[in-house]
Amino acid sequence: MNFSLYIARRYLVSKNGKNAINIINILSFIITVVGTAALFIVLSGFSGLKDFSTEFSNYFDPDLKILPVKGKTVSIPLSRKRELEKIPGVELICAVIEEKAFLNYEEKNDIAFIKGVPDDYVNMIQPDSILYYGSWLSKSDAQVVAGYSLASRLSLTVNNYGSYMQIMVPKPGTNAINKLNISSSFSRMDAIPVGTFSVNEALDSKYIFTRISAARQLLQMDDSTASAVEVKLSPTASENDVRRAINDVFKEPIKIKDKFQMNDALYKMLNSENLVVYLIFTLVLIIALFNVVGSIIMMILDKKKNMKTLLDLGAPVASLRKIFFIQGSLMTLSGGVIGLVIGVIFVVLQVEYKLVYIAPGLPYPFAMDFWNVIISLATITVLGIIASYIGSRRINDRLLSQAKL
Repeated sequence: MNFSLYIARRYLVSKNGKNAINIINILSFIITVVGTAALFIVLSGFSGLKDFSTEFSNYFDPDLKILPVKGKTVSIPLSRKRELEKIPGVELICAVIEEKAFLNYEEKNDIAFIKGVPDDYVNMIQPDSILYYGSWLSKSDAQVVAGYSLASRLSLTVNNYGSYMQIMVPKPGTNAINKLNISSSFSRMDAIPVGTFSVNEALDSKYIFTRISAARQLLQMDDSTASAVEVKLSPTASENDVRRAINDVFKEPIKIKDKFQMNDALYKMLNSENLVVYLIFTLVLIIALFNVVGSIIMMILDKKKNMKTLLDLGAPVASLRKIFFIQGSLMTLSGGVIGLVIGVIFVVLQVEYKLVYIAPGLPYPFAMDFWNVIISLATITVLGIIASYIGSRRINDRLLSQAKL
């Protein structure tokens, strides 16, 4: 066995002559365990919070969304749609229309995006998962499903055939606005609210759904024009292969967004928060590992007589430093592993048995992520090695000369 490793292991597990040093070593070990467990638990909490915050994307956003690079519309004639549907890995193609509209309901006004969707859009998203009240769109054109927040602001009454929602958009084309007769400058549609949906505050305030035929009539678009084309992929599809095939179908420039790119601002915010929390807890760990440095220095001072014996036996200074470097590294690594095990157990128990709640009936979302294990273990290992190196450098010529006295 390596000489330095053998001595370091003996120093790590054996009791010292002075009780104070034993207490310092135990405290340093406990701090390492607690710090690693806390880091892993916090990272798992933010992973769960990220999944919880973006959960809506799994049942509201398509797998891919085709958008025009220039202008507001993309050409999607029936022949092109058939080509897209033949691409391996494509399960469903839906042309949709999105446009900002002015809403009026019983003398209350608001602005939102009207989203026209085809009948088979129910296979693209999961309407049952987002419906808050009422029903989804039927075969009638004069229907809308509004976001919950939008419905609250307008005081919408579902299936009230005595009150219609009036939807207005500016007429297309140049010089369409007539200053002398503003009302003639807008296209209008009267619709019955048949349901409300709830996803999150942003989307609930932004969208109302209607049938694509009604949206095209309102916006005066032909059947081969859409604002975007949404794509649902099969579970075994290769996204990169599908992207290349879609680009081959379209002759004009297009951009293709996945779920991450459709919500890039939200993902960037969550990732930034996760990074900040990681850096804060890493700083806490750095401060905590000063105890390891102090523990190593106290061990060095306590073992001066032993070092004199090792020096007399011909041990070089580098080996003496290596002993305490290995001891500190073993202390932090073993403490990190134990702390990681404690953190994993807590997260598993939280996921399975809901120990911590944000509010009654709402458990705090934790997620078991393999990368959090790697990050936590790597962080404590790197910091422990640095702390051990700093502590072991306390062995110098002055200290060794004192040991020889």
